[in-house]
Amino acid sequence: MDWLNSFSPLSVSPQDALPDLMLTHLGSWSAITAVGADKVSYLQGQLTCDLVSLQDTQSTFGAHCDAKGKVWSVFQAFAHRDGLAMFQPKSAIDKELIELKKYAIFSKITLEETDDIALGIMGAQAEQWVKNYGDTNADVIAFEHGSLVKIDPQRWLLLVDSDFAQQLVANTSAQTVDESVWTRFDIENGLPIVTDKQQNEHIPQALNLQALGGISFTKGCYTGQETVARAKYRGINKRSLCILAGNTEQEITDFGQCEIERAVGENWRGAGTLMAGYQFNNQQAIALAVLPNNLEPDTVLRLKAQPETRWSIQPLPYSLDDE
Repeated sequence: MDWLNSFSPLSVSPQDALPDLMLTHLGSWSAITAVGADKVSYLQGQLTCDLVSLQDTQSTFGAHCDAKGKVWSVFQAFAHRDGLAMFQPKSAIDKELIELKKYAIFSKITLEETDDIALGIMGAQAEQWVKNYGDTNADVIAFEHGSLVKIDPQRWLLLVDSDFAQQLVANTSAQTVDESVWTRFDIENGLPIVTDKQQNEHIPQALNLQALGGISFTKGCYTGQETVARAKYRGINKRSLCILAGNTEQEITDFGQCEIERAVGENWRGAGTLMAGYQFNNQQAIALAVLPNNLEPDTVLRLKAQPETRWSIQPLPYSLDDE
């Protein structure tokens, strides 16, 4: 498919303004779709979010956990075509589908990975662009080719059929960029990205899902609920998702392999592993990592593989204070 070659890296520094309108193919993202009469009731007993109260014009963060409360996937859920979609990193889907289907045989529900294409429209003019397809007062817009979903003020997800995706890319006036720009927005907004490398490692609160509206504490029972409730009411969670910024000695091609260390006096101790990152063109980078939540804001960090680097914790755009 030649249209997949239309997207180029965007070379910018942290201070450079981004183009007003950008389009990307989210090749490393996909969605699990759920259709059938029991789709809401079945998933309500599996996921951390409340689907019963979710309107067709709304989306919600959520997680699917094992019985011990460790996360198989983090997603955004929304109405899509004749069912529900759970948008998430593609690499997590194989294992997530196996776990999600464990008890589905007893319910009228079909769970599978979508054939639709994920595109992202980004920039200051993104919302104006989306108005061509529907009312942007809604966070989810259904149209004949799929769905448009608001992610943040400068980003909309398009989950659409292949023909529409190809036509859009061929005729767009937006600058076509690779999906690393989408990752940059996720990082700057403090949104967790759970790939296959991070599955079954963290509880939802360690990924800040309670601050993103991805956990309902009133909906009733679901898999892993006991651990999630203890983390809220007994304070057992000792980690949180952090935004980090720092320098690099050489370009990083796989942030998910980068270990972070923290300064302890004159020594260094392991603190965690990066989940995702974005490399600027001036040897600066930003990243997401799950770190101990008792670290001081001025804690000095470094990349273990690049010991001369120095990284720091950045402010989150939302509060982690208990509601």
